[in-house]
Amino acid sequence: MSGIKNIDELIVYRQAMRLADDIWYLIPSLGAFERFGIGQQITSAADSIAANISEGFGRYHYKENRRFCYYARGSLAETKTWLVKLRDRGIIEASLSLKLLSQCDSIGKMLNGYIASIGRSTNQTSA
Repeated sequence: MSGIKNIDELIVYRQAMRLADDIWYLIPSLGAFERFGIGQQITSAADSIAANISEGFGRYHYKENRRFCYYARGSLAETKTWLVKLRDRGIIEASLSLKLLSQCDSIGKMLNGYIASIGRSTNQTSA
């Protein structure tokens, strides 16, 4: 990963940004109760995925980068929980939940791969 100089070059970061946007644009279609309850929670969790990847990348030390990616992985798990709750409570269609959960699974695989690669380069201080 030593060749990456800009966070936008990380596919996992771009995909996390896309997921957060997909969720952001879903929330206004919910009822008021859902928007201000679960809507705020899922938006915060989804936004935290990319934010933590970005923060770790900006720390310029592989141990810090890895730690923030672990936080991102936790936020991803939280996002998935909220998506399941939205589906199970009949707030969103099962097909939309499946689409968003599939995005989460893809991001999870990429994030795990990225975490495994951090610190393996000859330049241990970069992402």
